[in-house]
Amino acid sequence: MATTAPIANSSVLDQKLKDNPPARWGVAAFAVVLVGGLIYIISKLSHDLSSVHQASVFPYVLLGTALLIALGFEFVNGFHDTANAVATVIYTHSLEPHIAVVWSGIWNFVGVLTSSGAVAFSIVALLPVELILKVSTGSGFAMVYALLVAAVLWNLATWWRGLPVSSSHTMVGSILGVGLANQYINGHTGTSGVDWEQVVKVLKALVFSPIIGFVLAAIVLFIFKAVAKDPRLYKAPEGTEPPPFYIRALLIFTCTGVSFAHGSNDGQKGMGLIMLILVGTVPTAYALNHTVDKGSVATFAAVSTQVAGDLQHYVEPGSAVGDAGPELEKFVSSHKFQPSTMLALQQMVVDIRNEAVSYGSLGSVPQDMQANVRNQMYLVSETMRLIPKFGPKISKDDQPTLTAYKGFLDKSTKYIPTWVKVAVALALGLGTMIGWKRIVVTVGEKIGKTHLTYAQGASAELVAMCTIFGFDRIGLPVSTTHVLSSGVAGTMVANGSGLQMSTLRNIVMAWVFTLPAAALLSGSLFWVFNMFSR
Repeated sequence: MATTAPIANSSVLDQKLKDNPPARWGVAAFAVVLVGGLIYIISKLSHDLSSVHQASVFPYVLLGTALLIALGFEFVNGFHDTANAVATVIYTHSLEPHIAVVWSGIWNFVGVLTSSGAVAFSIVALLPVELILKVSTGSGFAMVYALLVAAVLWNLATWWRGLPVSSSHTMVGSILGVGLANQYINGHTGTSGVDWEQVVKVLKALVFSPIIGFVLAAIVLFIFKAVAKDPRLYKAPEGTEPPPFYIRALLIFTCTGVSFAHGSNDGQKGMGLIMLILVGTVPTAYALNHTVDKGSVATFAAVSTQVAGDLQHYVEPGSAVGDAGPELEKFVSSHKFQPSTMLALQQMVVDIRNEAVSYGSLGSVPQDMQANVRNQMYLVSETMRLIPKFGPKISKDDQPTLTAYKGFLDKSTKYIPTWVKVAVALALGLGTMIGWKRIVVTVGEKIGKTHLTYAQGASAELVAMCTIFGFDRIGLPVSTTHVLSSGVAGTMVANGSGLQMSTLRNIVMAWVFTLPAAALLSGSLFWVFNMFSR
């Protein structure tokens, strides 16, 4: 069993920071990036809003306030979650603390900019469908504000205690709270306001991530010991000497990968909510993707005609429907397929086709119709997503056409402008560089009874990087915090180093209470905000 030095009472990190103050050039470089990013964001937002004609300034006040809160969530996410990526490189002397934080911030930025948006809209899919369709009403604003304020408050509270709690876990809890509160306020029994299938899918990712981190990191450490015989890898860093070159390169690589993966996955959590904010306050500019041109609409019209014909195969004789919209909304909310559902879907497909053809392009849709067309497209897309599970079986011949059609609908409504990605990236990066210390100290000094060895740091980071990338590819949110902190714990057990049970107990309790606490907080806030928004 490797022998490692016990952790001293005073923080190792404090001495590192005292010996290595931040370089002025680094601060200046980040300031330039921040100012340049703000100029880009403001110019793009101003351009988008230049075509909007609002009779009141109130929507702009709501927009500004909600954006600040949403970016505040990403800022807190930055110094709450991203700090995990730099803990191992700092405590193994692979990178000087300030350089590590700046490096991580850069790769978080790149990860956000290159993200697909799939995770963002998997988060949005958890919300009650009736609130998504009414996002521009008082209840819609109450939903968004309650979600964001609850998530920020809980993240700040756990950060203040130095507890590495998942922002994903917090956000899911906040969404559950709003869904259940919405049911209660509207006098409905049960929990149909919550898409439990989506919630369970997300919760599985969050529940299994710490198990994956713990087990795989321990296994990787055993592999290290079997393959790499260099004894320096299994000792605590001595003095301020960096590790051997090859292990230092691996640690920096994994830090880079975790930071990029965190930006690509965690950075999307706020994007979907920001898009709801934009759609709710200024639907003229953001309800529909205005980059969809006339050529795409012409192709869409042809595919729509084919889809309407294919759906006829599944319409039961004698089916009748009044208004297609409420019929589809009822199906999406309850998951109860009725004979009239397929006919309503067919009618809505035809209606959307006719509207798209008459307007020519999505950018030409009249201002007062943008939100309505978006809602129609959203309902059809969600219905097509759910019908294979709750409706008739779709033949293999019809599936490709329906999939292509749904892809166009999602491209038209589930998009993220580049300036939104830049804003989220800056908020994440700024948060990483300002508030990273508390969580880094917990991960680096308070999980195990000894300092991280080089092999332990590499094992935990490597597992975290691969796990986050894997979940990002399938469009599910995963907790960087859960994967990495449990990975560090796994390496401590595998190394025979021992664990600080008081810290682990606090972390586990925070993980357990995050979901109900965030749900209770967001549900209460939604009830209060909804009273004032009627």
